[in-house]
Amino acid sequence: MDEYIKNDKYIKNSKNDGNVKNSYHWYPGHMTKAIRMMQENIKLIDLIIELVDARIPLSSRNPDIDRLGAGKARIVLLNKSDLADPVYNRQWADFFREQGAHVLEINAKTGAGVKAINGLVQEACREKLERDRKRGIVNRPVRAMVVGIPNVGKSTFINSFAGKACTKTGNKPGVTKGKQWIRLNKGLELLDTPGILWPKFEDVQVGMRLAFIGSMNDEVIILEELACDLLKVLRELYPESVKERYDIEWCDTPDKMLEAIARSRGCLTKGEGLDLKKASGILMDDFRSGRLGRMTLERS
Repeated sequence: MDEYIKNDKYIKNSKNDGNVKNSYHWYPGHMTKAIRMMQENIKLIDLIIELVDARIPLSSRNPDIDRLGAGKARIVLLNKSDLADPVYNRQWADFFREQGAHVLEINAKTGAGVKAINGLVQEACREKLERDRKRGIVNRPVRAMVVGIPNVGKSTFINSFAGKACTKTGNKPGVTKGKQWIRLNKGLELLDTPGILWPKFEDVQVGMRLAFIGSMNDEVIILEELACDLLKVLRELYPESVKERYDIEWCDTPDKMLEAIARSRGCLTKGEGLDLKKASGILMDDFRSGRLGRMTLERS
């Protein structure tokens, strides 16, 4: 993901030597190209299948998709829903339905919920299928595009959804040369060049949440600062989960809390000092894997 991170004075680099706190704020250099690709492809499809991370449903989506996909049927998949708070999964599902989308909670990695998508495709494209029927067009599959920002699980979803039945059907009439379609089943084809979009954001909180879930490479950020920012959020939203996981009480500051986690997990340097980087890695791994519990960091 490093190629998407540009001109961020808070990201570790040769100029600041990692001594400046993170703002997790960057602007993707390939945004224009990705938008152009999606504009070219959007006219070819009937349906947009958008993946978001259920833990941060708004921060993990690109608002340009609403504009570019206006008038198209829409399915929103709350991926990694097994890691998110089930109460807020339901609330976010209702939120997206109110905006006219069809919604499903899934786990692309295990395949949970994926089988239900075929039925949802038929429901989302009911008007299109009815128009085809009235025109005497039968057995024409729905053409879909899967979109999602990097690291949201798009490729994993496509592999899980397609399975071994995935076959390329070749160029379709009227389709720009070189674009290939993947037949997922007799009723659904997927355009295999959807264009990946990063969100363009001004809110630092969006970048921070993306860093929490691992959308930014941990090697290019200051892990201790990321861990402290996560602790600030968890103290507000899920304080008991942190206390129970590490058998500690909340401290006055995130820095002190990180030190307490380091002591609890025996994170020591060779000189018997506290290894805060190791403790930060443990905290981030516990959050991202769900060992801290099912957590949603954005509320609808």
